[in-house]
Formats: sequence, structure tokens, C-alpha cells
Amino acid sequence: MIPEKLAPQRPFRDPSFGLVRKFVRINWLFVLCVCLLAGVGYTALYSAAGGAPVPYANGQLVRFLVALGLMLGIAMVDIRLIAKISWPAYALGIFLLLVVMKFGHTGLGAKRWMTVGGVEIQPSELIKLFLTLALAAYFHRATQERLNHILFLLPAVGVILLPVGLILKEPNLGTAVITALIGATVMLGAGVRWWKFALVLGVLVVAAPLLYHHLHDYQRARIITFMNPGSDPLGAGYNIIQSKIALGSGGFTGQGYLHGTQNQLNFLPEKQTDFVFTIIAEEFGFLGSIAVLGLLFSIVAMALYTALCSAHVYGRLVALGVGTNFFLYCFVNLSMVMGLIPVGGVPLPLISYGGSALTAVMLGFGVLMSVHVHRDVEFANEEF
Repeated sequence: MIPEKLAPQRPFRDPSFGLVRKFVRINWLFVLCVCLLAGVGYTALYSAAGGAPVPYANGQLVRFLVALGLMLGIAMVDIRLIAKISWPAYALGIFLLLVVMKFGHTGLGAKRWMTVGGVEIQPSELIKLFLTLALAAYFHRATQERLNHILFLLPAVGVILLPVGLILKEPNLGTAVITALIGATVMLGAGVRWWKFALVLGVLVVAAPLLYHHLHDYQRARIITFMNPGSDPLGAGYNIIQSKIALGSGGFTGQGYLHGTQNQLNFLPEKQTDFVFTIIAEEFGFLGSIAVLGLLFSIVAMALYTALCSAHVYGRLVALGVGTNFFLYCFVNLSMVMGLIPVGGVPLPLISYGGSALTAVMLGFGVLMSVHVHRDVEFANEEF
């Protein structure tokens, strides 16, 4: 549980302070890091197109600028108002998941996307933020006595399992696992005992063989390829083999911008999306890769710092959930391109090409900034 003593002890005396003061209170170092990371993404996508701003880099830049405006706008919204709409937002996310199952269009073997007003959205990305808001509202005023009671925890578990089950039906195993981990992290941060999670993990380990046989054929193929990429070097194992070649060929300082052989000769698979980090590693080498990893870590660290600085439980749990989501994005994608886990189709946030993940991450960052701006406001006694 996030310790109370690390939170500020003096409540802000004027909870209705104006927009100018809110604007000043935004964590501008965080905003700078986000913009720098988006700049890294533009650079990589420019290279992915062979040294051209289209079709990837310019489109991604426009998406980012719009999302940046949304982030700053949400940062100005009182966190107590966001708390009040936590459950409606969760209900909207579940509704969108149901709609995409019925009317969504299929891509890469999964029905994950839907078009609303000419804009393509992926509800499974949005539900991770909405789940975080709902769980934070549920545990906002939970006492340790209630946290120890199984009947109090069961509704929260159901709130997590509902979107996880719907995402698995798409199917989208990677996002489902990330969603479940976000929910578990928020519960842990609320004060739920760690041994309960260890018990669930033990059950999953025991049930792993049974779960494996219920996976889709392509999911089992990814696991087999992960265990032995050389078993099908021109088929299922091609992506990870080429990714490792690109990662190793960059050396210490890289081959130079726009001079990566694996990238420019189009050996890299999905280089503008899932495997975008291989472009950075090949062209900027170990030094460039470490710099990008440092930037990613800084964003995670500032999200956790925001959680620690919040005087209210709701803000702490929201910041913890948003930071966990971003960390898991990075961990899964980077582990995937290095061959440490099976390929799962998870993008690298703010760097990979695509609008749904970028928008979802930036909306989460907006709520995170609202927590920071309103970190010392006082909540009324009402439940959300």
C-alpha cells in the first residue's frame, strides 16, 4: 500500500483555484519527457519510411499534437470531477468492448477495432484507463478491515475479470494479461495482502497446461517459436530472428541515422509498429538505446512520484495504475523484440505508429497530470 506519510501534510487551502494557477502546477518536466519521447518516435518512423515523412511520421505527429492538447485539457479538470465519472467511464468501456465484438472489423486475426465518426478506435486500449478509474473509486475509502474481507474484494475481482474476458474473446491475449496486471497492481496499492495474489499466481501456474490447450493455434505457434525461433526461420520465427539481428548489428554507437541495413533493406518486420525499437537500436546503437530506455524510465518514475505526492487515495491509485500501464507497455514490447517473451503485438508507447494506443496513453497522462495539479485537494465523504 502506498504510504500515507509520504503524501503532503498541508491541504491546499483554495480547492477552486483558477486555470492560470492550475496551468502553472502542471508537471512540465513530465510534459517535456513525453514530447521528447514523441520526437524519438517521429525520428524512428521517418527512418522506417526510408527517410520520408509519409506515410508514418507526419501522421503520427498530427495524432500526438491533438492528443497533447487533450492531455493538457484533462490536466485542468478537477480530479474530483474525474472521480465522479469513474464508473460511467468503466460502463462505457464495457459497452464499447461489446460493440466491437459484434460490429468491429477484423485485423491480424482479431476483431479489435471499430470506426466512430471516421476515427478508428480500439476499446481494449481505453478500458485499461477506465478500469483504473473504477478500481480507484471503489477502494478510495476502503479500510483495512474491509480489504481483509473476501466479500468486499469479490466485486473488484469481477470488475477486472469482465473486461479481461471480453478482450480474450477478440482474441487479444497480450492486452488481456496487461489489463489483469493493472487491476492487480491497483488492488495491491490499495492495501490488499500480497499473499492473495501469490495464491492466484500459484493456481495459474498449476493450470498452465490446461490453459495452453485452450489457446488459439497462432498463440500456441508464438510460444513454440519463442522457445525455438530456428524451428521455422522463414515463417513464424522470421520476425524475432530479424529483430535480434538488427539489435546486435547496431553495436555501441549504431550504424548511423538512415543507414541501418536491416531497416533500409526492409528485412525488419512490422518495423513501424511492434518492432520500432529495432530501428533505434540498429541506427543509434547501445548508447541511443540506453538514452531511450532512460527516457521511458523517467516517465514511469514521475508517474510513481505523482502517486506518492497525492494527498488522497483516489489520486494515488489512479497514478499507480497509469504508471503501471505505461511500464507494462514498455516491458512487454521491449522484451518481445529482444526475444525474452513470445511476440504479442504490443506497441511501444509514443514511438510505435498507430493512433489507438497513443491516444489511450495520452488520455491516461492527462488524468495523471490532473492528479498532480490537484494532488492536495480534499475529497468530500461521498462514495463514488
